[in-house]
This record gives sequence, structure tokens and C-alpha cells, in this order.
Amino acid sequence: MSSSKAKAKAKAEVVKPAANQEAKAEAKSAAKPAADGTLYIDATGHVAGRLCSLVASQILRGKRIVVLNAEKAVLSGKRDTVIAEWKQRLELGSKVNPIYGPLHPRRPDNIIWRMVRGMVPKTKAKGTLGLKRLRVYIGVPEKYSGVTLSKFDEALATRPLPMYTTILELSRNIGWNG
Repeated sequence: MSSSKAKAKAKAEVVKPAANQEAKAEAKSAAKPAADGTLYIDATGHVAGRLCSLVASQILRGKRIVVLNAEKAVLSGKRDTVIAEWKQRLELGSKVNPIYGPLHPRRPDNIIWRMVRGMVPKTKAKGTLGLKRLRVYIGVPEKYSGVTLSKFDEALATRPLPMYTTILELSRNIGWNG
């Protein structure tokens, strides 16, 4: 009888450290935004232009920013008009050779990154360093699954979301197959 109690006690001791490790991992991921100073933004429901302008000002001030769920950001305007304007922009190119012409992003994360790039002085040192502090992702990668996400209240969409066009919908209409 005493041997079964000892075995049960040993099992309980083995289980406790695993539970402690899980608790430490959760605490580490929850404390991650404060520890490294990175701002994690969930782009869901944000108007893309407003979001990008706020992100641009933050990265120029020296903050590291990670934008998650880039495909769920929205563009204001009538759906047909927004898509037609983007398709018209795709027709611009070089007459000599397309590799010289303007390269147009089609993936949602690249669209958001390019919008931010247009709002910073990319040819100056502070602009290039600021863009190195920016990361934009489609969805939420595993390494960011436990972080606390924040939102910019002044960049959120004010009208009902079906009245907007998502970046994902735009990307699929201009040729992205993701």
C-alpha cells in the first residue's frame, strides 16, 4: 500500500512541473508586448489608410510594430469603384520592359506594407530604419498566437463592415490566389 502511495506521489510531482512550464509559457507570451516594447496590432475592422498612417507615425518614432490579420483590414468606398481603381492602377507599367515598371503588390500583407511605405520618407535614414521595424502578416503566425493584440480606436471602421471592401477581397480580384 505504501508503494502505491509513493507512486501516486511521484506521478503528482511529475505532472506539476509540466503544468508549471505551461503556466510560465502562457505568462511569458502574455507579457511579451510589455517586455520587448513591440506593439501588436490586429488589423481586423480597421480602415486601411487610417491604420497605415498611425503605424507610419509610430515606426518613425522608434516603435516596433507587428500588424496581424492584414487581410481583414477594410477600404472605404463602393466595392466596384475600389476594385476598378486598383485594376486600373495595375495597367501602369513600363513600355520598354515590365521588369522596369512599377511593381504592384497583390498580397494583403504587401498591400498594407506598401501603404505604410508611401507614408514614410523612404529615401531618408529614418524612413528606411522605420520600415525595418515593421512586420505585416496574413493571419496570426504561431509565434504570435499568445500575444495580446491592440487596436487603434480612431482607425476602426464606423459604418457596418459589409459596407466596406476587405483587403482580402481586393487581393483576390486583382490576381492573388491565396
